[in-house]
Amino acid sequence: MASVSVSSRLNKAIHQHYMSLPQGDLCQVTYIWIDGSGEGLRNKTRTLDREPQGIEDIPEWNFDGSSTYQAEGSNSDMYLVPVAMFRDPFTLESNKLVLCEVLKYNRLPAESNLRSGCKKVMEEVKHYIPWFGMEQEYTLLGMDGRPYGWPQNGFPGPQGPYYCGVGADNAYGRDIMECHYKACLYSGVKICGTNAEVMPSQFEFQVGLCEGIEMGDHLWMARFLLHRVCEDFGVVATLDPKPMKGNWNGAGCHTNVSTKEMREEGGLQHIEQAIEKLSKRHAQHICVYDPHGGQDNIRRLTGLHETSSIHDFCFGVANRGASIRIPRQVAQEGKGYFEDRRPSANCDPYAVTCAIASTCLLGMEEEEEST
Repeated sequence: MASVSVSSRLNKAIHQHYMSLPQGDLCQVTYIWIDGSGEGLRNKTRTLDREPQGIEDIPEWNFDGSSTYQAEGSNSDMYLVPVAMFRDPFTLESNKLVLCEVLKYNRLPAESNLRSGCKKVMEEVKHYIPWFGMEQEYTLLGMDGRPYGWPQNGFPGPQGPYYCGVGADNAYGRDIMECHYKACLYSGVKICGTNAEVMPSQFEFQVGLCEGIEMGDHLWMARFLLHRVCEDFGVVATLDPKPMKGNWNGAGCHTNVSTKEMREEGGLQHIEQAIEKLSKRHAQHICVYDPHGGQDNIRRLTGLHETSSIHDFCFGVANRGASIRIPRQVAQEGKGYFEDRRPSANCDPYAVTCAIASTCLLGMEEEEEST
């Protein structure tokens, strides 16, 4: 039997009794932030006198940064600044989930707060109307660290039947995927699809279309919801880019990108121009496409298992072994979007979208000014 957490075995009927108690006009607001690792999420909850109608109705708060890898104990208070509000699918009623930026004691962005810099870039390029969609792959693990549903002393059959598979012998953990999808829809996260992936116990969900800074906000909230749903089921969702060594697919976060010009007639030339700019900054992008300067992705981007080599840049139509893929339909219609397949599953979406916008759009403006 798969290893699940002790907490998941608690009596959920008792839990539901308390969760169904009325709370009047009071509102629970859960503040969510990225911790000092740049990968982990933290949360805590407070009571407001009434339901907030917008993000401006939610006050700033603070927390102990020395317990989240973000401050020294001698000066540990950090600010939580609300930036995006969602409905709470766990406590329901009028309760909210709030994504926050983290500021240090001097009100400068914390080192793990990459949203602040991303927002500035997105403001500079907003006239291009950049749209993003990100494909978040993840792997379900039991509490023993092995992929959920895998034999304890062996391995499942080789890859082949699991991608978009059906049946108990092909889909391990579908309940989690479906519950997460519904939680995102309820919350207001712009989730647009989901599917089982190539490796058993691996899934993907897609978030988008999102404009500018909204991409990072919605993907981080979708990740929080994933971890909370998995907590209820007693399993772990890992975003490790290569959770299993050997002949198994890794996990990425393919990023789809377009601008207004790319989506209009003749947009393919603008897509090709953007790809040319990306080709000249391959190494710089690899450094920000995972939280450890490319050290995570080096295990995944091997040129095998539907990836390109981390050392080389290439692009192609319908080529899932390329750094950048131009979808076949886009090539046929001469407009649309491109897919950057290099970001790792554990990437920071603020870092990824900021880098793409900076290279493709800010670089474009610098060239126009020099001509």
